[in-house]
Amino acid sequence: MQRRQRVFDWLDDHHVAYTWYEHPEAPTVEIARQYWRDDGSKHCKNLFFRNHKGNRHYLVCFDSEQSLAIRDLEQRLRQGKLSFASEQRMEHWLGLRPGSVSPFGLINDPEHHVHLFLDANLKQQPSYSFHPNDNRATVVISQEEFLRYLSAVGNTYEFIELY
Repeated sequence: MQRRQRVFDWLDDHHVAYTWYEHPEAPTVEIARQYWRDDGSKHCKNLFFRNHKGNRHYLVCFDSEQSLAIRDLEQRLRQGKLSFASEQRMEHWLGLRPGSVSPFGLINDPEHHVHLFLDANLKQQPSYSFHPNDNRATVVISQEEFLRYLSAVGNTYEFIELY
């Protein structure tokens, strides 16, 4: 609940508009599907990676109906060999635990260390939905407000073709 409230407080303090709803714990997209509302938002999947040296970390956000192979992702991101970041790294850089990864974890990265890659197809969507760093709720946010959020949080990000 504290992680969720921290996201809500941050968004409210920065005048970023959003709506949200609660649901049972949903640590995977497959489980979350049964709780998602038909609200017109694009439900997103978020994966947290590190480079081979472990000195760079990347959050990758894409349409939850798609899948990505790490080898393909490595070629598209051009960041060298990638692997999933450990639970310890996730906690350190995003203040999150597995099953609750979202771009809202960037509020816990004051050093702006984590780079966000967003699938270019998301530009076509009017709104998105993510966990608010707690997999027992979903935040729905318009594309415009989400981009305002990204500008305010300060991490680097880019839209790229992922598939």
